[in-house]
Amino acid sequence: MANPERCGFDRGRLSQVDRVIEEAISDKTIPGAVVSVVKGDKIAYLKAYGNRALVPEVEPMTEETMFDLASVSKCVGTTLSFMQLIENGFVRLTDRVDMYIPGFKPWVDPETGESVDITIRDLMTHSSGLDAYVVVDDYVAEYGELTPNEFETYIATKVNRNFKPGTKCLYSCLNFVTLQRILERVTGERVCDYAQSHIFTPLGLKHTTYLPDDELKKMCAPTEVQADGLPLRGEVHDPLARRIMGGNSGNAGLFSNARDLSVICAMIMNGGELPKGGTRILGPLTIDLMCEIPIQNDPMVGRALGWDKDGWNPGTRGDIFDPETSIWHTGYTGPSVVIDMKTKTALIILTNRVHPEDKGSLARLRAQVANIVAGAVTHP
Repeated sequence: MANPERCGFDRGRLSQVDRVIEEAISDKTIPGAVVSVVKGDKIAYLKAYGNRALVPEVEPMTEETMFDLASVSKCVGTTLSFMQLIENGFVRLTDRVDMYIPGFKPWVDPETGESVDITIRDLMTHSSGLDAYVVVDDYVAEYGELTPNEFETYIATKVNRNFKPGTKCLYSCLNFVTLQRILERVTGERVCDYAQSHIFTPLGLKHTTYLPDDELKKMCAPTEVQADGLPLRGEVHDPLARRIMGGNSGNAGLFSNARDLSVICAMIMNGGELPKGGTRILGPLTIDLMCEIPIQNDPMVGRALGWDKDGWNPGTRGDIFDPETSIWHTGYTGPSVVIDMKTKTALIILTNRVHPEDKGSLARLRAQVANIVAGAVTHP
């Protein structure tokens, strides 16, 4: 870890992060957390707080603890993988989904009968109009557990198309399951395998993976306690990803720790390449494209490709980071990532909010920490 002052931070101001996190632990909003602040290619601040497990026994938090990233999987796993497909000429943002998933229904205007196809761009910006989620118990009762092929057909033919694509935003896990299935058709690989071999392994990441093995599971922070009285550990919390997709899912399922996510953020802030002549994952123009709100979408959409921008959850980036140059994403279980491309600053907050019970909100905490970090920047 580098000296905060040499990275362009006021150490005293940055240390205010401790107060906010410790208050959240004291209030029992979270059992513990790991926070990393990255400036360029250096980790300026990395600290573990509280406990990673309370049930079945207390375990202290460590900086190496791996977390269920929940929907942060969308931007770190699915989006980075999909941007590679775009820059390598396998798919285009304007491609219709039914080019890859035959029979994928368009949106049809109920008044005029106008038909508009859903595109890759619509999926990546959550402007497709697909339903946000499914009632997993109802789906499983009809189609069964671990039925990804049937679920693809279900999304393609049964799910509501709620508005004309590209005109509004409806955040939907189904968008990213659909992107996953397209990637798997194009590459012949599961998304978990593609991301591992094309993103995580080239970056040298040892603690970022879908479907953790038994050794890595021991390093994972547990999530919600189940009917048997034990929490999930190393198994994705999201019921769609776990019960329907079997842990290999475009919407959730990735596990990682703060150091590995810091490397990913440094790569993004350095235009798609590890700093100091390291491995290139994406081209700089591809990174620029990923961080922009597509001009083809209605301004009401307000999302970049795979990342939140200035339209939704602005509290995650706080009040100070520039909305024009920042991207961010959150996960249901508690993690969040904010990247400000202007100051080359990234903030990673990892916590298992849903342990041992699914309750509480992190919206205020995320904004508080983001404001402290942005306010501590002394020079870009």
